[in-house]
Amino acid sequence: MPRARPETPPAQQQTATLIGSVQRAMRLLECVAGHEHGAPAKQLARETGLALPTTYHLLRTLVHEGYLRREKGLFFLGAAAERLSSSGAQEKRRSTVTEALARWRDSIGVPVYYAVYREGEIQVVCVSDTPGNPAVEEWADFRETGHAHAIGQCLLSQLDEAARRDHLERYPVQSLTPYTVRDNRTLLQRLERVGRMEPVIERQEYALGTVCAAIPITVGTTAATIAISLPCHQADRLLPAARQLQNEIGRLLGSLSLSISI
Repeated sequence: MPRARPETPPAQQQTATLIGSVQRAMRLLECVAGHEHGAPAKQLARETGLALPTTYHLLRTLVHEGYLRREKGLFFLGAAAERLSSSGAQEKRRSTVTEALARWRDSIGVPVYYAVYREGEIQVVCVSDTPGNPAVEEWADFRETGHAHAIGQCLLSQLDEAARRDHLERYPVQSLTPYTVRDNRTLLQRLERVGRMEPVIERQEYALGTVCAAIPITVGTTAATIAISLPCHQADRLLPAARQLQNEIGRLLGSLSLSISI
């Protein structure tokens, strides 16, 4: 009988699947990233332990693909590598916000929303809820109904008068429920009375049977808010829950400030 061929050990199997040229290219990228002011090919070869001809070949390829750029004999990270880095940083910021919302959702026992005002539009970035505490159904476009919900009112309250009027010219007040503010003038007067860093409270103006509160967050010129909602029969919980959320935000404001741009 023919002898069975010995099985390749798992470690060797794993090594056999690795592509050496990719590994070497990644080592070069990491090495270049460690040199803020660039580095020449010979230095990169020495620091990575690669043969100089191999280093030159990989560097030319990485420059051609946009992952590196060459200036006066020095190599720097290129636009493609910077895009990868930017995407990773953006995902990390988004993860920071998502985790914070989930933590507040569980500790306070309410749905939590994160929204920003960007380029003249209200954008709800993240929502964290549970089957037992569901978020408000967006039955009317949040972007067009900022006058009626706490998120929109909170964001508009952080804008200057010209920006508020511009928004209302594009998205004028409309009646959504019997409790919705009736006209632009009344809304603008209400926004003027909103205290700095005070929660904005809304009761059944966007959706019947729901009350909401939004906490303002302003970083530089970016207006943002963290908001919560509750069914009307739990309305007595709204303000205490908003105050608890405000305290929680204060403890994490540094991380959130970096995440406003997601």
